[in-house]
Amino acid sequence: MSISSRFAVGIHILSLLEINKGGVSSSDYIAKSVNTNPVVIRKITGMLKNAGLVNVRPGIAGAELARDLSEITLLDVYKAVNVVPEKELFGVHENPNPACLVGKNIQDTISPLFSEAQLAMEKSLGNVTIEDVVKDILKKENQIK
Repeated sequence: MSISSRFAVGIHILSLLEINKGGVSSSDYIAKSVNTNPVVIRKITGMLKNAGLVNVRPGIAGAELARDLSEITLLDVYKAVNVVPEKELFGVHENPNPACLVGKNIQDTISPLFSEAQLAMEKSLGNVTIEDVVKDILKKENQIK
């Protein structure tokens, strides 16, 4: 099982909007880059819009970043696309056997560890911006040529 691909697609959309900011970034155009259906792009773009990360104008093809690249962190994208509910990245199985030593204590033992791991991941995502991602994409492209 992995984290929803909406997160990666959200990063893809924001990066493409920046790199193509002189052009028209319609959902069809973005969908071709992501290699998915434009409906998926519109849904995720709507989530990014609701989070204040993109501006979309009704009736006009295209979207644009609502904030500067350096102000949008991967944590912002992660939260915008509702990857997982707050403090639920790691699920704990319900109803372990209370008559068992492990079953009786496992939830209270691993829940704090899971919370700590999620907080560490979120802190890490908060330290990387879309600007960092775009710079790396452009650097990789320039190395190919």
